[in-house]
Amino acid sequence: MVTALRAVVLAGLLFLPSQRSATAVQAGGDTTALEFLGFRAGARLEELNLRLQSSSGSLRCRQSRADRRVSECRGALPKGQGGPRVDVWVSAIDSLAGVMTLSGKVDSAQLGNWRDTLQSRYGRVVTRVQGTQRMLQWVRRGRMIRLTWRMEGGAQVASVSLVDGRVLDNWGRSSRNGRQPETQPQSRTR
Repeated sequence: MVTALRAVVLAGLLFLPSQRSATAVQAGGDTTALEFLGFRAGARLEELNLRLQSSSGSLRCRQSRADRRVSECRGALPKGQGGPRVDVWVSAIDSLAGVMTLSGKVDSAQLGNWRDTLQSRYGRVVTRVQGTQRMLQWVRRGRMIRLTWRMEGGAQVASVSLVDGRVLDNWGRSSRNGRQPETQPQSRTR
């Protein structure tokens, strides 16, 4: 699990825009929270579980054996109101979401809705293409949100990744120093 988390973080760093290429227009209001479908980067597991429970879902978490501060959690928002079923994956450190992915099979209208929602909130950015995959990305104060879409098995699959760099930095800093960071209340979602 730790290797998978590091791979996601490394992949995110490869796509970080430079100051020159960051063409996002600043949207009104606080855009540093970076949220999508009611999920926000850096949220506590309790908050994420409540969001899922409000849609008849739940978050199931497993604690890492290698590092007891790390949990991998999964859940789903059921299909409803014209939207796709959305699978939720969270890698949490000390009960805070460091990396979160919301993904599902979407039609063109649903993808357009996701794209429009993100661009209206965070500004227009250039679509990046890597092979058959397309991506839009926004970075705000150590946090990142990325919409990725591609064809997979004849269906269009889209995902929104939310990364809180501060959560990851604190974990990395405490891991390098060989000590536990300040402890926070344990999640009740386990």
